[in-house]
Amino acid sequence: MQAIQLTAPTINNLKFCELPRPQPAYGEVVIRQHAVSLNYLDLALATGQFGTLAQPIIPGADSAGEIVELGAGVSDWHIGERVVPGMMYSWHAGAIHPQHLHALRGVTINGGLADFAVVPADSLVRIPDSLSWQQAATLPIAATTAWNAIVRGKVQPGSTVLLLGTGGVSLFALQYAKAAGARVIILSSSNEKLARVKALGADEGINYHEKPEWELEVRKLTNGHGADLVLESVGAATFAKSIDAAAFNATIFVIGFVGGAELKVPVLPIMQKMLNIVGNNTGSTADLRAAVRAIETSAIKPVIDRVFAFAEAQEAYRYLQSAAHVGKVVIDLHV
Repeated sequence: MQAIQLTAPTINNLKFCELPRPQPAYGEVVIRQHAVSLNYLDLALATGQFGTLAQPIIPGADSAGEIVELGAGVSDWHIGERVVPGMMYSWHAGAIHPQHLHALRGVTINGGLADFAVVPADSLVRIPDSLSWQQAATLPIAATTAWNAIVRGKVQPGSTVLLLGTGGVSLFALQYAKAAGARVIILSSSNEKLARVKALGADEGINYHEKPEWELEVRKLTNGHGADLVLESVGAATFAKSIDAAAFNATIFVIGFVGGAELKVPVLPIMQKMLNIVGNNTGSTADLRAAVRAIETSAIKPVIDRVFAFAEAQEAYRYLQSAAHVGKVVIDLHV
């Protein structure tokens, strides 16, 4: 089969190769993969920001495909079913534990950038008929993360949600929040991007280059209340402002560190506002299943910025690195 291996932590070392088609063990299935969506996690791995690369690996945490072979002991799935695998194979439901971090798809074990993949049957979630392969490939990390933010933030009609950027997680959170009846404020450095997300339902957009004290603008737009949920996707560069923009009893849901991984933040407002600062590590298979069910029920369509061919994988990674996207960047394996 055709595959891409990451042989060293640079984008230039995403190399095409021919590998044997994998065989399923007990409880596993083989899926023929159709599309892969890229996440910051994939970029971090390919640029040396996610620890040491122990060996050549097929990257791509998220993919969508169809089952083409069943291993022994698999009875709940059938050949031809359309599925997405969860990123953490062994985290099926409930709270996360250390053992769940050992099998990370596309990070510690082979992922999506190959014609075929072997995956545990109990990590799979069915794809709604309403979604294409490209759309379905965006679900495992981005949709699950956004859904968990909405749930942990207790978003309901009248809530205000603040999104720091226009990437895939933010746009899933935008659509989930609007389906829940919430108000959404979104930040970007680009007025063009803000116009695009307003067309998708965002209520307010703030250009943080034009208004560097954007936290004051958030409070102004909310009559001093602040945001009930802040999706903190940047890290050190914005965290103190996120605290300032948050309402009393708000949740700051931490999902990224593109702006720095070491925090220096004021403790007093965290205490005074009784803020809930919640870390995120994507989610379990049950979380993915709930996220997909919400997408199907609310007729949400994943937002895809650009689709690259399999042969353009390096270009896709570099495009994600440029931060020019609004929504998800996808690699179609059969274009």
